[in-house]
Amino acid sequence: MVEWTDKERSTVSAIWEKIDIDVIGPEALARVLIVYPWTERYFGTFGDIFSATAVLGNAKVAAHGKVVLKALDSAVKNMDNIKATYADLSRLHYEKLSVDPDNFKLLADCITIAVACKLKSALNPQAQATWQKFLSVVVDAMSSQYF
Repeated sequence: MVEWTDKERSTVSAIWEKIDIDVIGPEALARVLIVYPWTERYFGTFGDIFSATAVLGNAKVAAHGKVVLKALDSAVKNMDNIKATYADLSRLHYEKLSVDPDNFKLLADCITIAVACKLKSALNPQAQATWQKFLSVVVDAMSSQYF
């Protein structure tokens, strides 16, 4: 169980309020697929995602990126119970989708990069550390059914 200070809670909420899901989600997932091309294997139904241009223009990639970011809203709203919040989703990714849990960390890093690119100086070092703590708890929750 993770302990959150009032400052950390307010920082996560403040960052989340500034995030445009329709922009950050697609950007983050596209970055994962471009920078870590082996992750393409989990998206076989998405059509052509074998080049950066194809990934960036793929509507299914963009749509799924939005789904991923919308799921983060549940974590923001349930910071004291993130593991339980994601138990079913973790089980789905483990049992049915066979996703390597290391990919959750890669995605979290790409989300942080996309957020930093948009928020610039608003994501100062302290805010970034808090945001990354939050995402690491989400990654742990998404990996929880694997162990």
